[in-house]
Amino acid sequence: MSAPPLPNPPSSAFAAYGRGLQATWTSVFSYVLFGTYIGIGALAHDFGFSLTWSMLCTLIVWAGPAQVVLISSLGGGATVLAAGIAVCISSVRLLPMVVALLPMLKRPGMSAWRLVAPAHFTAVSMWVEALRLLPGQPREDRIAFCNGLGTGYLLTAMTATFTGFYLAAKLPPLASGALLFLTPLAFLMSTLRNSRVLIDYLSLGFGLLLGPAFAWTQSEFDLMWSGLVAGTAAYIIHRFREAMA
Repeated sequence: MSAPPLPNPPSSAFAAYGRGLQATWTSVFSYVLFGTYIGIGALAHDFGFSLTWSMLCTLIVWAGPAQVVLISSLGGGATVLAAGIAVCISSVRLLPMVVALLPMLKRPGMSAWRLVAPAHFTAVSMWVEALRLLPGQPREDRIAFCNGLGTGYLLTAMTATFTGFYLAAKLPPLASGALLFLTPLAFLMSTLRNSRVLIDYLSLGFGLLLGPAFAWTQSEFDLMWSGLVAGTAAYIIHRFREAMA
């Protein structure tokens, strides 16, 4: 009589980190980030910043739109305080992403410091892929997996920043600007792919309709108002539909 199969050994944090790192190799966001950060590296070069400053900017700020705001503000002569406030306002959009991701990572009795790295790594690319991949990971492995995912994307971005900085002399300004639009386009496609229920589709559809309308009014907060109005309208329709069911 054959012996019963042994249970699978528990996964180590190092193995989970490796799985997260490996997931970035096949993710479309790696290619999107590479193209985007080539543009950011070229932008930093054109505004006269050093390579060291550009690399540290990617490492510490780790948000494409915020980096564009920081580089263009400081390069245009704005004060450090004004540039810092602009970057903070730009990065507020990431707070709801962190809030949505942390419940998938937290465990009872876990130290809060273990969430610092995943919170820093949370950007559009990492957040979308984490929401898709984390449910398939054991809860005890999710923080290490997220850190691996974030590290892979960050290394891609830093490599592209380095490459774009030295390609700046050969890269046309129009091409540098066009590369910066890869991230929002990829986010749009990933949001559509990950939509599952009516409220998801309504929010996306209303946002696509209202975004150009608010932009046409030349409001300073067109993106914020688009999100608020579209999301609220989608939520109201969703709740009304549930109440009528």
